Parts: sequence; C-alpha cells; structure tokens
Amino acid sequence: MCGYERLFSSLRVGSITLRNRIVMPPMVTNMQVGSEQAHAWYVARASGGAGLIIREATAIQQLANPAFAGKLRPTVEAVHKAGAAIAVQLMVWRRSARGKSIAASAREGFKEATEAELLELIDLYAKAAKECRRIGFDGVEPHGAHGFFLNQFFSPVWNRRTDTFGGSVKKRMKMGLGVVQAVREAAGGDCLVLYRHTPRSEGYTLEDSQRFVKELEKAGVDILDVSPSTSSSQAPRADMAGVMKEVVTIPVIAVGSFGRDLKAAESVLEQGRADLIAIGRGLIADSELPNKVRDGREIIECKECDEKCYGNLRKRIPVGCAQNERSGNEYLDHQDKGD
Repeated sequence: MCGYERLFSSLRVGSITLRNRIVMPPMVTNMQVGSEQAHAWYVARASGGAGLIIREATAIQQLANPAFAGKLRPTVEAVHKAGAAIAVQLMVWRRSARGKSIAASAREGFKEATEAELLELIDLYAKAAKECRRIGFDGVEPHGAHGFFLNQFFSPVWNRRTDTFGGSVKKRMKMGLGVVQAVREAAGGDCLVLYRHTPRSEGYTLEDSQRFVKELEKAGVDILDVSPSTSSSQAPRADMAGVMKEVVTIPVIAVGSFGRDLKAAESVLEQGRADLIAIGRGLIADSELPNKVRDGREIIECKECDEKCYGNLRKRIPVGCAQNERSGNEYLDHQDKGD
C-alpha cells in the first residue's frame, strides 16, 4: 500500500477505531466558531483522509455553555460522515476566573490563582467535557503543553506555589491530574481523553515527565499527545515521544514537521517511538494529503514559508496557504455549488 503500511493501518482506542494513524493536530485558524468557513475547513480535512481531527484549542468557559457547544454539532456530524473521528482541545480562556487574570504563580499582569479558583476551573473542565460528549465529540484534550496554563503548574520555574498545587514534582502534577480525572468522570467511559504535554521545558526533565505521563495514564488518559516530540534537529525523529512511550501502554502521538517527511513518519511507527503521527502544516497546504499519498497522487507540499499560516495568525485573520489558494476557502466551493 503505497509504501506506508503502518501510517495507513487502523488503530483501536477505547470504543473508537481510527481508520489510519494520521492526526490533524489542534491549530488555531482565526475562523469564527460555527461559521461556514470553519465548518468547511474541518470537514475538508476529514474528507481528505485524516484519521483523527483535533479541533483547535477552545475555551472551557465557552464549551461549558450548551448554546455555544451546540454550534459545533454540525461539524462533528459532518466529520463523522466523512469517516474521521474528532476531538476538541480544551484550554483556559485568557487564564482567567471571575474576570481576574490568573496564573500558576504571580507575575506581571497575573495574580496567583487561589485553590478555590483552581477547583472551580477543574469543575469547568468537567462541564465542558460533558457538553462536548453530549454533542458527539469522540474525545477531549486538555492542553498541557507549551507554557500554557496547565503546563505552568508542572514547571517549577512558573509554579512557585507553596500549597498543595506546588513544590515537589508530585504536587506539580496535581492540577493536570485533577483536570484529567474530572474530565474522565464527566465525559464517560466511551469518550477518549487525550492530553498534550511538552516532555522537557523550563525547570523539568524527561524523567520528570515520565513520572507525570505514567500518572496521566492511571488517571484515565487514552492518548498522550507529545509536543514537541523531537529534541533537536540532530536527534532521531520523535526521540522524546519515544522516551514517553517507554513508560506508558496508551497510544502516543508524535508531533513535528512530518508532513514533509512521511518516510520518517513511517519509520517512527515501525520503530515503536509513537503510534500516531500529527501532520499540521501539511494538512493546511493540502487537505487531501492522506488520500493522495494512499493513492499515489501528487500532493501540494508545504514549503514551510509560514506566509499564510503563521503569517495570517499574526495578522489575526483566517489561516491559509501560499501554495494553495483553496486552503481556508473551502467554504466557497459550497457557495459556488449553491449548498
């Protein structure tokens, strides 16, 4: 099969069977939630053959609202119809509660969150997860990577607390684990729980992360999303994802420019350093990438120019691709057809 047998093999996770190992990771689009443009964007990538779509980071404060969450139901149903599974990444909106900007520990512009505020946020994660499952999402993914709110708690550089949520590695795990446990209970056993984690960052090591991911699995995580997955340009692809996979039995997603190097993706799967491969900018450039690769057709390749993906993000306008004018404009096809 086109030389990518592992990449296009199915994977059973919980009650869900993914048709292949290709994951569209959560990427900010700057598209209005529930808009025709955003709907067409996600459906195009499901129709293009991705196995799992992870919707971009969305505020738990919004998703806990049934009216807001309901805006996403048509997209969830259309992605399912196209043959893909779909999850949504959960994050804290502006790291705030009760209108006050909060963080793991106080810094300029942010106050240290109280224990009561953290418990309220954990409850809000649970409510958001329950709503997401109610409207049909297959999974939810708390965002615990890249210095965002949950990741701050794991870092002793950002987390200087002296209460139950800070200090030792065990205490710095507590916020992430509390969120996972609450989400697991609220969403139910048939909902996938993913967790995105940065394996090495300011103040913590790969060994610290190994301790954490083992506890995440015990708490109910079904899929570990490791970002970034490779430690340096000289390191073997997905070397850090592989270190995490050594200590867990759940599937691991490897992240890191695999769209331009599918042979490396296949190799990572063959060598057992990961079970799933995230392709981000490659799917921005060509929503049909999985189907085209499977069928031996030529793809529109990402040149990593960052012009209309990251470039548009910085301009706060909807993302697109300099190599493909259709990217981000898929909704115009429906308008032209009178849909």
